[in-house]
Amino acid sequence: MSLKTRILGLVSALILVASLATWLSYRALSEDIIERWGQQVAEIQVRYDSARLLQSLEREIGLARQMADSSTLIQWALSPNDPALEDAAIRQMESFRANFRDNSYFVALLENGHYYFNNTDNEFAGKQFRYVLDPQDPDDAWFYQLIDEGRDFHLNVNPDTELGVTKLWIDVLMRGPDGEILGMVGTGMELDRFLQDIVDINQDGITTLFVDYNGAIQLYRDRNYIDFASIIKPEGQKNTVDLLFDNPDDQKKVLGMLQMLKNSGGEEGKVASSFVTVDGRKHLAGVAYLPAIGWFEITLLDLQTLLPVSYLWPLVGVFLATLLITLLLFHLLISRRVLGPVMALEGAVKQVREGNFRLPPLPKPDNEIGRLSSHFEEMTASLKDSTEDLQGQVDERTRELHRLARRDPLTELGNRRALDELFAAEIERANREGNGFGVLWLDIDHFKTINDQQGHQSGDAILCDVAHWLRASLRPYDQAGRWGGDEFVVILSPCDSHTLNHIGQRVRSHVETQSNAMGMPVTISVGGHLAKPGETLDEILKQADKALYRAKQSGRNRLVTSDQDERDTETTA
Repeated sequence: MSLKTRILGLVSALILVASLATWLSYRALSEDIIERWGQQVAEIQVRYDSARLLQSLEREIGLARQMADSSTLIQWALSPNDPALEDAAIRQMESFRANFRDNSYFVALLENGHYYFNNTDNEFAGKQFRYVLDPQDPDDAWFYQLIDEGRDFHLNVNPDTELGVTKLWIDVLMRGPDGEILGMVGTGMELDRFLQDIVDINQDGITTLFVDYNGAIQLYRDRNYIDFASIIKPEGQKNTVDLLFDNPDDQKKVLGMLQMLKNSGGEEGKVASSFVTVDGRKHLAGVAYLPAIGWFEITLLDLQTLLPVSYLWPLVGVFLATLLITLLLFHLLISRRVLGPVMALEGAVKQVREGNFRLPPLPKPDNEIGRLSSHFEEMTASLKDSTEDLQGQVDERTRELHRLARRDPLTELGNRRALDELFAAEIERANREGNGFGVLWLDIDHFKTINDQQGHQSGDAILCDVAHWLRASLRPYDQAGRWGGDEFVVILSPCDSHTLNHIGQRVRSHVETQSNAMGMPVTISVGGHLAKPGETLDEILKQADKALYRAKQSGRNRLVTSDQDERDTETTA
């Protein structure tokens, strides 16, 4: 019988047994369903409340922005003492007043501090200029604070002591042609009526409030918690949302959700939720960020009021208990036949993926999984052999590439890269042990003429011959390389002044002797330098190059070292 048939038969039997046990009740699990349902409701309610607020504000905000962009008001703000411009501006203000929901507006000019206002009853017709803002007056600090911050838009719940009104104010900066701030315009909505329409919806079990970007309460059914004039209050003196919760852990949860939504960059439609305790009752708090106004919307759901646990006892309790027992029995029976072998096979796959081919014996039940385990063990053995063979080839190729990357293809000497590495190692050793090393810089005399007269093929042959003669003239532990073109570099270690001169002279003499014997006279100029501990590569090469230059200037076919005056070192014997 196949594994599939066995599992289907087993599941059918377990479901039948579970269905017969539906009379069992489990109140605890019903609460989990209620909480999950509550989270879904919280997200829906948060989005709904947010949409109602934005629907009420977006039109007003748009009109306020249009008012701030009015060319008539901007011209007047640039010349606020011009009576003709003021009359035209007041007519423009009144035209906007008729369109605002609250039929009110305000305009505040930065240059002279004049504040203009008219309300729903047109109470200030002909005398819209109400008072002069004073930077030293705490009641006017909101205006200058928003000007300093330079935010183009702001919502502010604030009482106006001069006008005797408390409103939700929409503040929009008015800017000149060059972007300079000229003042502020906007409208206000009567706070009590706005709270009644948007926040205090008289729905049992649901509490809605709005807080600003820093968590200060802006709209709440209890006015005593509203943080009026938040813009001018220092941090620590504001009525923030954590005041609604007695438990410090709940305070951290809510503030943490605000911070999380801030860090998410104001992702549209994202809702965070968590369980908190309010007035001794468990609530589900849902939070959403409203980037259009820079506020957070918070909805508190009293799940015990919205959906008491007792509603789900008869149905949910029996179903979940039955499901739990069914799953438990199913798990116990399937674990031995399916899950255990599968988990063992998974662990073996992980080991092989990490390169460990030494596997413990795998369980092999008499089904498809057992046969799969056998196939996997055979595959692992084959893969182990293939991997070891491939690794050997890779290692060999890597060594070859390493060698080729440091060999000059023409002369088979070390190339510039190999010499750089040798220099670095010798300099480090010299600094560590306090012993210097020798450097010979060789240049084939009149090599360009050889190339021009005999061709580059002959020039390449000469380079190969010089490389061969050079190797033959050195000690087994000295290092030679082709620096580039017809230049060669030799590193002598250990080395002293006598050794430097001796080997340099031997190399020069050997090249000359061997080339004469072949009928193609070739000479070299050699510059030598005894590097001291503490010298850098640039300093070493500079000294050797200077010595080589003096050798060539002195007539070529000679050795000059950096610590001697220019003199002819050619052997005349």
